[in-house]
Amino acid sequence: MRNEETKKYKSAISGIIIVDKPVGKSSHDVVQFIRKGTGIRRTGHTGTLDPRASGVLVVMIGPAVRLSEYLQTDSKRYEATIHLGAVSDTYDGEGVIVETGDCSQIPEERILDVLDSFVGKLEQVPPKYSAIKVDGEKAYNMARKGVVFELPSRKVEVFSIDLVEYNPPELTIDVFCSSGTYIRSIAHDVGAALGCGAYLTELRRISSGEYSLRDAVTLSDLETAFEEGNWYQYLIPASELLGNFHDLFLDSEQIADIRNGKRIPADTKEFSIAKAISEQGELIAILTYDPETSEWMPKKVLYS
Repeated sequence: MRNEETKKYKSAISGIIIVDKPVGKSSHDVVQFIRKGTGIRRTGHTGTLDPRASGVLVVMIGPAVRLSEYLQTDSKRYEATIHLGAVSDTYDGEGVIVETGDCSQIPEERILDVLDSFVGKLEQVPPKYSAIKVDGEKAYNMARKGVVFELPSRKVEVFSIDLVEYNPPELTIDVFCSSGTYIRSIAHDVGAALGCGAYLTELRRISSGEYSLRDAVTLSDLETAFEEGNWYQYLIPASELLGNFHDLFLDSEQIADIRNGKRIPADTKEFSIAKAISEQGELIAILTYDPETSEWMPKKVLYS
């Protein structure tokens, strides 16, 4: 394929790949891996997953990176393993143990009561060893330097916490929560509520929004697909995303108008937002409905 044809082909590729990120890889590592494998530089993810955690990472490719605000990945689900009887300064197993406690006599009923107390809307204080910035500097850098500082609490919501297994001093929980919730903080706070201390030892993201491990591909399988040239089998095309939006199929003249920022007549009043799709099945733009003029107007154009 000639260079110009290759560029045109790559520029038309738009969608997402759901990756089962392994422990030890950062979200940026995964993006770079996919960028190199596909040859498409326009690549990003919808939400960072800590290098020490594994599981679902939604990676956007091509013009689909502009859809991040519409992709419903605000809710997360995790399976977390917590070690009772000690407090870590990082709230996980990589930190320094700063305090110990006795968890040998804690009954399962007490565990269930404490977990239930964390369900609902919470004011959560993030770990000091986190990437949150304080006066322009990442909190973990300040913590490593021994700087004394406090992080403000943030509003999060835990929709449910289920006990998966309790085998002292370990317990495994299933947490369904809003984006931005620190599971390390939940582990730490559960330990404080139990009076024995606790820290996170393992974390696996089971789902991100509507995407779960059932949709995910491992990096090893993806690497094989890159080598064999059939990686696109794992790509969910942009036109298949945002299933709650109205599908609006446009001809070439309508697409030209949308690309030039013009409005087009609407043939329905039932939807407030739509996906403009070409006859070739490409997602061209996101449109919003103007009830005053009964027209679709461009909200975000992916191809210009």
